[in-house]
Parts: sequence; structure tokens; C-alpha cells
Amino acid sequence: MVLHPADPSILLAHGIGSQHDLPISPFYAFAGAFTALFVSFLALGLLWSASRFCGDRSGIALPAGIQRVADAPATRTALRGLGLAAALAVLLHLLLGPDDPARNPAPGAVYVLLWVGLVPASLLLGPVWRLLNPLRALHRLLRGLRRRPPDPAGTGRPLPNRMGQWPAAVGLFGFTWLELASPDPASSTSLLIALTVYAAVHLLLAARYGESWFSHADAFEAYSDLLARLSPLGRRHDGRLVLRNPLHGLDATPERPGLVATVCVLLGSTAYDGYSDSPAWINTLQTSPLGRTPTATLGLLVSIALVAALYCLCAAATRLVSGPHPGPLTAFAHSLVPIALGYLIAHYFSLLATTGPRTVIMALGADSAPEPSPPLDPGGLAALQVIAVVAGHVLGVIAAHDRSVRLFPPAKAVAGQLPLLALMITYTLGGLTLLLN
Repeated sequence: MVLHPADPSILLAHGIGSQHDLPISPFYAFAGAFTALFVSFLALGLLWSASRFCGDRSGIALPAGIQRVADAPATRTALRGLGLAAALAVLLHLLLGPDDPARNPAPGAVYVLLWVGLVPASLLLGPVWRLLNPLRALHRLLRGLRRRPPDPAGTGRPLPNRMGQWPAAVGLFGFTWLELASPDPASSTSLLIALTVYAAVHLLLAARYGESWFSHADAFEAYSDLLARLSPLGRRHDGRLVLRNPLHGLDATPERPGLVATVCVLLGSTAYDGYSDSPAWINTLQTSPLGRTPTATLGLLVSIALVAALYCLCAAATRLVSGPHPGPLTAFAHSLVPIALGYLIAHYFSLLATTGPRTVIMALGADSAPEPSPPLDPGGLAALQVIAVVAGHVLGVIAAHDRSVRLFPPAKAVAGQLPLLALMITYTLGGLTLLLN
């Protein structure tokens, strides 16, 4: 993706500098990736014959003092206030600030500090958006105005069993469409309308279903919670804060309806973002009789559908090879989370490192902010991208292997992973192609 400092709307909509001239040999990148995947698969098949991950029953408990501070009502109130204050600041900039992303920090706050910044924040601190979410704070304030007690457990009407994370998946698609396919993603008017509609819908439904609505349906909470599965900081089943192997947290990912869709939206939208700056696709957008926005929307949908179709084919092939097993679609969905994380790091690292500080400087009232400069030279950026993509797939192989030896008989455990290995290779091939060609 080509960054144009003179055109901040393009800069905000895309993650990194031009990927088509990164100084790394595609042959060595592909060879190294395939070697890492095959060696990991063979080593796991030989040395890992029983499940080792304990989900939310693992971890070393942190000192009681840290637990008390983290769970103190004052701490949680302060975090909710911080999230609400930040949301109010963004709203004021959208209402009163110039409709120019070069001078208005609101687009950068949404597309960079929120969307991209949640990646390192969730990896380091856990599901932070659950505590910062301004919609939760507004929901509680509205309940207070109506003289109703707080509803942290969500004691409204019960949520439909089949709903799961489907609303979150739809919300994530809506956000990525706004960022990648809408006519003017950095327009103050577009952002104001989108955020207002999003907030109104969720507050109305939370009034009906209680605060638990946000846990299941808020797109950014689902996004943060998924990434937080790979955080070394987590909670045990008894509520204790613990330090843990991140793969244990990944193993505890709830197998809700819509989980596959949520992860596929993350993967597919990031893949589309990587492809959207290619000369062939730019030419398609410019010459399509449908127009730019319908064509971009179709491209985004096709990218997500392709990722989902490959995963569903893999699940079907796994069933044929190993026999029926519980949850054929959701059983291995957690193994896609580190892959999505690798893609997010590869595509958006430099956007956060360059545009993030610039957005903060503007938000603090500076009339102008320095032009962003790359945090790494081209060689370092290429290495980071390849390592992030390959490491994400290797972690996915490990997570899938552990789940496989838990679900399948020993004689079929390795064979049952062959479709998953093929899926990982396909995703790796696609990811590296987008980065290096």
C-alpha cells in the first residue's frame, strides 16, 4: 500500500508503505515459511501426542494486591471515564473540527489509535476494550438516569442461543467496509453518521438485553477479546489474574456461533487491504462499470468469503479423514486467531508507529504535526512482516495440533491435521504473496 503523506485519507485507510519493492527475496521468504510449517508439523506429530493446553485453568496467580487494584471499583470507574472522555473528544472534533484529516485528529483516533492500537493493548493487558468501552459507560449512565441499578451481569432478556458473535462479525464487516470500501472514509460526516448509528443500535439493544449484549455483539469488544486470548495476562476460571502461556488462553476461546465469521472477517478484510493497492486492482476500480464503491465492496466480500470457504472446506475434509467430531466448524477456529494477528501486525505496524504519534500531537492541540517517518528501514520492515505472518501460522499449527490430539483417536490425530496443514500453507502463500509481490 502506497502511503501519501499529502493525502491523509489514503494514509489512514491503509497500513504500510509500498509492499511491491521490499528488499527481500520471495524465494527465500516462501522457502523459509514452508520449512517452518513442515518442521513444526513433523515435530509436533512426533513429540506431542497428548493435549497440553489447559485453557482457563492454567496460569500463575498474580499477587493479591495487584488483583485488588485491578478489580477495585475506583479503577474500573476511572477506566470507564477515560473511555467516555476519549469518545467525547472524538465526537467534538468530528462536530467542530475541520473536515480535513490533515488537521483533524478524529479519523486517526478511530482508524489508528482505536483499530490498530487495540492490537498491542489487548496483547499486553488483556481485553481492555471491555473496560474502556464508552457504550458500556453510557448504558450505565442511562440506567442511572432511569433510576435502575447497574446491570454488569446483563440481567435483561436472555440473548438468543444462536446469536453468538454474529452481530460482532457484522459490526466488524461494517467497520472494515467503512475503512476500505466507502467513498470517503476519513470524512467527518461519514464517521459521525457511522459512529452515531452504531452507538444508537447498541444502546437500544443493550436496554433490551442488558449489559451482556456488549460481550456478545460489540465488534470492538469481540476484536479485543480475540486478540487478548494471546495475552500473557489473563483470568483463570476462578477469576484470579494470572500470568500464563498465551496458547493456554487461546485454547480457552469460547466456541460461540459466529466465531468463524468473526475471525474470517478479520483475515479477509486484512487480505483485501493488502491487495487493494496492487496496480491490477486499482485499474479495476477505476474502470469498473459498477463504480468504485460497489466494486470495492464486492472485492471485500469476495476476500472474506474466500477465507471462510477455505476454512469450511478444511473442516469438511478433516471430518472425512478423521471421522465425526464435536463442533466441526468451531473446533479449530481458535487456530485462525494467531494468523489474523500476524496479518494485522504485518499490515498495520508502521501505520501505528507513524500516524499514531501524529494523531496524539494533533489531539493535544498542536496546529500542525510532523510528517510521519517510517519506524524501520525497508529491510527491517520486510523482515518484520514475514516473521509476523510465518509466526502466526506456526502458532496456528501448534494450536490446531493440540486440539486435534484432544479430539481424535491417536491413530487419526496426525492424519486429521493434514487438511489444516494444507489450509495453513494456503493462507501463508496468500499472505506472503500480498506482502512481497
